[in-house]
Amino acid sequence: HEFHIKDTQATKRIFSLTKRIRAVAGGTAASKTVSIIIWLIDYCQSPKNRNKLATVVSESYPHLRNGTMRDFEVIMKDREYWNDALWNKTGIYTFETGNILQFMSVDTYSKAHGPRRNVLFVNECNALAYNIVDQLITRTKEVIWLDWNPTNSFWFYEDMMLTRQKDLDFITLTYLDNEALDKITVDEIESHRNNKAWWQVYGLGQLGVLEGRIYTNWQIVKDIPHEARLERFGIDFGYTNDPTVIVAIYRYNDGFILDEVTYQKGLSNKTIADILLNQPRALAIGDSAEPKSIDEIKGYGVNIIGATKGSGSVYQGIQYVQNQKISITERSIKTIKAYRNYIFITDKDGKIINDPDDTIHEWSNSMDAIRYGLDSFNRKIYSRPQTDFGGIKTYMEGIL
Repeated sequence: HEFHIKDTQATKRIFSLTKRIRAVAGGTAASKTVSIIIWLIDYCQSPKNRNKLATVVSESYPHLRNGTMRDFEVIMKDREYWNDALWNKTGIYTFETGNILQFMSVDTYSKAHGPRRNVLFVNECNALAYNIVDQLITRTKEVIWLDWNPTNSFWFYEDMMLTRQKDLDFITLTYLDNEALDKITVDEIESHRNNKAWWQVYGLGQLGVLEGRIYTNWQIVKDIPHEARLERFGIDFGYTNDPTVIVAIYRYNDGFILDEVTYQKGLSNKTIADILLNQPRALAIGDSAEPKSIDEIKGYGVNIIGATKGSGSVYQGIQYVQNQKISITERSIKTIKAYRNYIFITDKDGKIINDPDDTIHEWSNSMDAIRYGLDSFNRKIYSRPQTDFGGIKTYMEGIL
């Protein structure tokens, strides 16, 4: 059997680490997480280990489900190790050796007080507070794995790296350590070389400050409170290369709560309409660069209009969003990642240009959907005849 997920330089470097704490920073597509999962599978399958507990921890269960749990299942099935009967749907896999691999979310200090374990892997550890990670480490007998994208300084650099040197291995991986990448992905990564801030972190895997982050201080919430009122859907259309993103926008107290409804490639307008018709009713605001899509979706019975476009409209919309109190549900995985990485362009001299970096579509799709939906609260909505597509088309014009 030939494995599709092949050993790479990243995997070899991961397996060469020997100290108690093994810290792995790295850029995009560096195979950090996959390589650590391969190590954990190897550990759990080894007959040398019996009745051991290994725990994979992340900031939220949706983050686990869409990340490390999916990677684990793909690797196990690729290597023909997977046995459905050994997988507990709550996130526990019991190997035939008696070793257990457990996936759990820990977002508060009290949750870190679980049973002692042999091995710990904290995925994207920079999303967790140091007191939580420190408590998890204290309750781990053997090996601790940490991984992250080094977007900015956090407790690892400011504390652990300085105080735990004797029992700490620290390596940096980049996309060049992952020979399994196809040429299209490599070319896409290298096309961002001129964006200095992005390249520092995601290309070179080096500690950076993602200067020019467009949005900050959003709160992550468990769910939509019962009292919140659904007001809008923001939609950014994609198809082959980009996903279609639909974000529900709720008004709550003096702010808004965002909830990712859909983030998927290849959706037809009929499918988009079906998704919206299966949601509670609210006005949908779509990208007005796609008038045919808007008209077709409207034809299926969806209350949808186009967002304002025009000179300065993007920056005006961003400013409006920046001025709002924003929360986002923890299940909005891809949108949270986009929020954390959505940056203004920095030129070759590192100077920030106030223009969203739309070259990195991975981050801009959901941010555009949110902007379309939220910015509509800032504008007067009315209808007027429009001849291009026959009949009435709704417009949003001018800041009140």
